[in-house]
Amino acid sequence: MHIHILGICGTFMGGLALLARSAGHRVTGCDANVYPPMSTQLGAEGIKLIEGFAAEQISLNPDLWVIGNVVTRGNPLMEAILNRGDRYISGPQWLAENVLQSKWVLAVAGTHGKTTTSSMLAWILEAAGRQPGFLIGGVPENFGVSARLTSSAHFVVEADEYDTAFFDKRAKMLHYRAKTAIINNIEFDHADIFVDLAAIETQFHHFVRIVPGSGCIVIPAADSAADTAVERVIRKGCWTPLQTFGPGGDWSCGEPGASGFEIRHQGKALGSLRWSLMGEHNRNNALAAIAAAQHAGVAPAQAIEALSRFQNVRRRMELRGTVAGVAVYDDFAHHPTAIATTIAGLRAQLGAQSGRILAVLEPRSNTMKLGAMKERLADSLGGADSVFCYTGGLGWDVAQALAPLAAKLQCHDDLHSLVAAVLAEARPGDQVLLMSNGAFGGIHEKLLAALATAQ
Repeated sequence: MHIHILGICGTFMGGLALLARSAGHRVTGCDANVYPPMSTQLGAEGIKLIEGFAAEQISLNPDLWVIGNVVTRGNPLMEAILNRGDRYISGPQWLAENVLQSKWVLAVAGTHGKTTTSSMLAWILEAAGRQPGFLIGGVPENFGVSARLTSSAHFVVEADEYDTAFFDKRAKMLHYRAKTAIINNIEFDHADIFVDLAAIETQFHHFVRIVPGSGCIVIPAADSAADTAVERVIRKGCWTPLQTFGPGGDWSCGEPGASGFEIRHQGKALGSLRWSLMGEHNRNNALAAIAAAQHAGVAPAQAIEALSRFQNVRRRMELRGTVAGVAVYDDFAHHPTAIATTIAGLRAQLGAQSGRILAVLEPRSNTMKLGAMKERLADSLGGADSVFCYTGGLGWDVAQALAPLAAKLQCHDDLHSLVAAVLAEARPGDQVLLMSNGAFGGIHEKLLAALATAQ
């Protein structure tokens, strides 16, 4: 079967393309404004990519069009498909019907940490000899690809709450029918499709309602000081055994040391996890992955050993290079909570070192473009020593929103001037943290090249 994918360079759809090709289909696709890692991954796998959504692509005459949620009414190719009456389907529905049937699905949901936790869980199962299939919204370094189809009974999927397609407004995660589910956290996001947090909680409760009684749902331990969104979702009704992680939970960890931390289950020490990942958020991700893997039959000792060899995910605090003593990191953080957590993790890793953190942000997500999080943005960046914000394409006053940062802040609407400003500020020992959920105009390479030239 010939499948043509609209929006093929999205993290989900790019992975879907790999799965479809592994299943024996001929796969092509199209997208606009393509960037790594998906564009390079597709090229490396020999999947033909067409730039743009021209209606002329209708002449490809595929057996099936798979439609990504980037596609809206008015898209020239989509209009041609509708006018001709061709067969089309959403990506999540195609995945559910063609890959996940009869699989033990381990789904990782939540506002933050889905990609990293999914990668950890897939790697634990791999190290335990389960050879899982997976579809992850990033590229785990341990695997080198974002998706893989195997004959294993187990399949790990990153379960997104974003809507499925313009013709299916359910959350993607509702298609997957998880047996083992992780909900890392729930916060307001995706202001372009959700009016408030309650609307997001409704989607998560639909997700909870379809996890079977023989399954397991892994959630953060209750915080007595706050009525959290996850707790509210569970209180609406839950028919599945729960496992909790974090302080006071079934799964917890000891204080981190120089090279790792102790893993505990119901207060009993199970072993020490030694790794180099930063931050409390990653320790919680590890706990959730270990709990989910145990439900799938992997002993905690095996999981701990596997995670000691976990190599993280591209674009999650990925060190892109160090030039003239200046380290340049690439991170996907774009929500205020993720921004603050990422900066805090880097600060903790620096410890007593004298280096500064230069945070460089592109507010690119739909939520950020709408200005829905602007009141929280200054606080989230407060842990950095200097803040540089790219303001191109935004319809709200970034400088005003970030005014509390005072002399720490510089705003630029031109990428070249932004690079020049960071270059002028950086000095040996500094950590430059580039944060965006897009390509950020190739700023990583531009900055590294400028640092090399300035030596």
